[in-house]
Amino acid sequence: MIEGLKPYAEYKESGLPWLDTVPKHWEMVPNRALMQDQRQVVGEHAADYPLLSLTLHGIIPRNLDNPKGKFPAQFNTYKVVRPEDLVFCLFDIDETPRAVGHSKLKGMITGAYDVFSPRQRINPRFLYHYYLFVDERKLLKPLYTGLRKTIQRGVFASLKTPCPPPNEQAAIVRFLTHANRKFDGFIRAKRKLIALLNEQKQAIIHRAVTRGLNPDVNLKPSGIPWLGDIPAHWEVAPLKAVCLIQSGITLGKVYGDSSVTEFSYLRVANVQAGRLALAKVKTLRLPLSEAKRSMLQVGDVLMTEGGDPDKLGRGCVWKGEIANCLHQNHVFAVRPSQQKMRPQYLAALLESHYAKLYFLRTSKQTTNLASTNKTTIGQFRLLLPPLNEQDLIMSGLASELDSVITAIARTEREISLMQEYRTRLTADIVTGKLDVREAAARLPEREDSAEPFTAADILDEDLLEEVETGDEGEA
Repeated sequence: MIEGLKPYAEYKESGLPWLDTVPKHWEMVPNRALMQDQRQVVGEHAADYPLLSLTLHGIIPRNLDNPKGKFPAQFNTYKVVRPEDLVFCLFDIDETPRAVGHSKLKGMITGAYDVFSPRQRINPRFLYHYYLFVDERKLLKPLYTGLRKTIQRGVFASLKTPCPPPNEQAAIVRFLTHANRKFDGFIRAKRKLIALLNEQKQAIIHRAVTRGLNPDVNLKPSGIPWLGDIPAHWEVAPLKAVCLIQSGITLGKVYGDSSVTEFSYLRVANVQAGRLALAKVKTLRLPLSEAKRSMLQVGDVLMTEGGDPDKLGRGCVWKGEIANCLHQNHVFAVRPSQQKMRPQYLAALLESHYAKLYFLRTSKQTTNLASTNKTTIGQFRLLLPPLNEQDLIMSGLASELDSVITAIARTEREISLMQEYRTRLTADIVTGKLDVREAAARLPEREDSAEPFTAADILDEDLLEEVETGDEGEA
């Protein structure tokens, strides 16, 4: 795909602090000459415009059947977005997962964002790819002002952007579209492989935590219709009889003049099936007395309140990775009795097909989403081998799952490397480090738009509520 790509023959200084040179024939053009600021609001016609969101995967329709996050009482101050418009979040840029989006849709978006229509001389998809490169590296940092790290409209309008000739912009867009199809195909295939490996992992866990390690053990009816028999010496008890279920902190509370302290807290995106995703952990300030009610303890099993139906009730063991860490109210901390259940065994039980079926059958479901609650979690019937047998089961699982877990980790690493390569390649092309004109001309004739991104391509940690940028209620 990149064979034969070479630098341009001649370069010149770009004048930008993050970009040393650009091809000599490229212009450096102020944004005001490339984009027109659009400030039209929907007013009383809000019902005529679908609500849009700026996310890690571009601008997508917001699901109002099961709304998450902050919403205003009215949408009349939301801005109109048209196909080909670019949307920028020019505040809180360091904390915003994605600060730029290219819309293929007509709709409305929070007035806190800036909406621009591309002028005739610029290809909107080239402009998007360039500012995606800028956003990935948060290169606009020298332009921030104030506590909200805001870029003023006038400063952004005066900022110069590389502008190749129109036919070269088209070649760059065509090459990147083709390359992204290849990248996306690779990543989709790897994610399918991970799904199959996870199914294998779940089957191994289910067998161990519902039947134990001895195939000749005496059995008895479990009393659970979809489970069948279990070892005769195991107990069955509701989770609330064996574990304390701790609710999390509710965001957005006002504490008046109370003394507050900053604490880290876990969100739904931080809690994955069998593991934690702690690359991005947020903080909040609240009184110590409030924090103690939602403080995590080593050995807590973290469970999520909602998400995709097949991910409901996912959990993992907290090992004290962050000192004095809290959890949000969409995450429950389940604290097993030390005399009855090992935390690792409970986490494994929650990964079994038996547990998945329970939470699926008892969940409250809306379009593509499901949720549970403290009462339902408390009624989940635990299978309780003696503690020494729980230890033996976990030891056996560790050995049996080693190759599967290794394969999953290796495949995830391959995806990560491919994503890093995509980011690097895009940066080199949109900044003129590599010339793709000849390569683009050799590509087969095909529609120039990328294939649509589907829900199946979104990872657990990319849930909409976690990648939403800015503040929907700030308009």
